[in-house]
Amino acid sequence: MPVNPRFPLYIVSKGRADTRLTSKALEAMQVPYYIVVEPQEYDLYAAVIDHRKILRLGITYKEKYDTFDDLGDTKGKGPGAARNFAWDHSISMGFPWHWVMDDNITNFRIFNQNEKVKVSDGTLFYLMEEFCLRYENIAMAGPNYFMFCSARSKMPPFILNTRIYSCNLIRNDTPYRWRGRYNEDTDISLRMLKDGWCTVQFYMFLQYKMPTQVIKGGNTEEFYSKEGTLPKSQMLVKMHPDCARLVWRFRRWHHFVDYTRFKKNYLKKKKGLNLPSGSNDYGLKLVQRENLTNPIP
Repeated sequence: MPVNPRFPLYIVSKGRADTRLTSKALEAMQVPYYIVVEPQEYDLYAAVIDHRKILRLGITYKEKYDTFDDLGDTKGKGPGAARNFAWDHSISMGFPWHWVMDDNITNFRIFNQNEKVKVSDGTLFYLMEEFCLRYENIAMAGPNYFMFCSARSKMPPFILNTRIYSCNLIRNDTPYRWRGRYNEDTDISLRMLKDGWCTVQFYMFLQYKMPTQVIKGGNTEEFYSKEGTLPKSQMLVKMHPDCARLVWRFRRWHHFVDYTRFKKNYLKKKKGLNLPSGSNDYGLKLVQRENLTNPIP
């Protein structure tokens, strides 16, 4: 039987009813999810996704969203408002954690023995939850990007205290919400780390996300196709001048963040934690399959 996550999983999406990559990936894995969409796009998504999975973004979330600039409604506000909506929705259902994901993830992988093996159910989400629930001071966790995990190198199963991008498992009772028109992932990660929380980025579990500016819709349509990456990098430097700086790399502007200052944020096991000895594969099996329904593009 498939193993699914304990906590609700949300996709935030705009202008991508036709592609809906993350939705397709999760449906192929038989993982339940909600997708948060703009009210005016509800019918477009309802034509291709079960309406019971679709949540209309509350207009007040966009009106009250802190963009961290003075531009107001003159340009798109990014996905942060929808992510805050998902956070509150999960709390309203009584959950202590929730997942929130971008809408351009094509598949998920387990990295083992230098092989990046595609998964066919939600066990990897359950395992990331299982790890986080052992500790009292993890605020956020998630899988690393496929492209950042080299199959030719030795990699740790996870690293601590860095930014978590695109697929986030978040503890609901932490005193944060998403903010910023850009780079909201890095900003919330840094605010958590500065307050002494830990973040966990898994190398054992990976997401294959389409590169920035490749798929129409979302931030590509609203920001990057028009203005490039300079404004988003400048905003992060303004948010966190103590640890972020502007750099020119790969023929475009980026931000560089020094995470070494957080190396003393140690994991704290929950009191009374008693882990069983030996290994537990949680039902995972390596199976050779043909005609994969969702291959890497």
